[in-house]
Amino acid sequence: MLGGMRRRTTAAVTAATSLLLGTGAAAVAAGRYASGAALRPGRQPAGFRGPELLVHAAVPGEVTLSRTVQSVRPGRYGLAGPGCRAIVGEPLGPDGGADTVVRHLEQVTEGELRPGARVRLTPQLHTGEPFRALGISSAEVDIHTGLGPMPAWFLTGERDLWVILLHGLGTTRGQAMNVMPFLRRQKLPLLVPSYRGDPEAPAPPGGLGRLGAGEWQDVDAAIRYAVRYGARRVLLYGWSVGATMALRAAAQSGLRDRIAGLVLDSPVLDWRATLRALAAERRVPAVLRPLLPGAAQGRLGLPAAARVPLPAEAGTPGRRMPPVLLFHGPGDTIAPWQASRELARRHPESVVLETVPDAQHAAMWNAAPDPYEERLRRFLTPLY
Repeated sequence: MLGGMRRRTTAAVTAATSLLLGTGAAAVAAGRYASGAALRPGRQPAGFRGPELLVHAAVPGEVTLSRTVQSVRPGRYGLAGPGCRAIVGEPLGPDGGADTVVRHLEQVTEGELRPGARVRLTPQLHTGEPFRALGISSAEVDIHTGLGPMPAWFLTGERDLWVILLHGLGTTRGQAMNVMPFLRRQKLPLLVPSYRGDPEAPAPPGGLGRLGAGEWQDVDAAIRYAVRYGARRVLLYGWSVGATMALRAAAQSGLRDRIAGLVLDSPVLDWRATLRALAAERRVPAVLRPLLPGAAQGRLGLPAAARVPLPAEAGTPGRRMPPVLLFHGPGDTIAPWQASRELARRHPESVVLETVPDAQHAAMWNAAPDPYEERLRRFLTPLY
């Protein structure tokens, strides 16, 4: 009965919207609504909007969850629900039964994980600040940008190559803590900035994100901060839109010659495709989605070209791509993997693509942490 009512309501909304789109003014208004819904900063990491998981049991070292495509994925993830957070590891064999799966419970970091709780997997293992989460000391600093100060964490290191870590869609600076212990072992100084649209940072113009097309200016400010305080070179390391921001900064920053390399995890290389995927995840009515590209261009000044400009194609003779390590896989439903394959094909001299199967958007490390970090170590060593 309820399903039938929902279908009739959806049909009515679709029909009404179709009639409205007969006028230019209504089409513009509908396009603005759709682009706003798709680009407003979200609380839930993109690509992790599957059904909630029911906690069936939780004992030291084990948690039993509803069996879904997500809950049986290999790797390490955060588990987040109302009043509780935990870190889970690999599924523990087939003992969960037809409807459940048992995963290794590494740690409950907030509240209690009780039977009956409803939770979601997230690629972000840690929240809070580095000392509370990992026992790693950091300083809170401000990076001054055209929109105002952006808070950042700074972690000291022995090398003159600084790593600037840029989080992705729907996450916070805490995403960088997944790889922070590894990078600390490499003795690298780390700068982890917020950027426009984050809860602790100024809002973007119009209140909407631009999928890296405006946010890269905050990366430029972070590079300037690093150079001012002792960095001889920087490595930009980003997830999702953070990876897109890194690419744009490498092409457009006045200090791009200081960029020693890029690590890109699940980069958004085709903003039109990602905009459509975000609209679908955020339940923008299908009838409005064809209006999205034009509305986003007109409202936010997004470039006509869907593809992100690259350093080697930025119009300066002789400019080359810095070394790029690119982690991506065919399971990403937010940022198409095909665009990363094409980037690696066009620039084989600079770009190494590490294909990660069975990984969702911005969760390439989560799917296989040890191989990921070993490949990262081999990429970083020549840059020291």
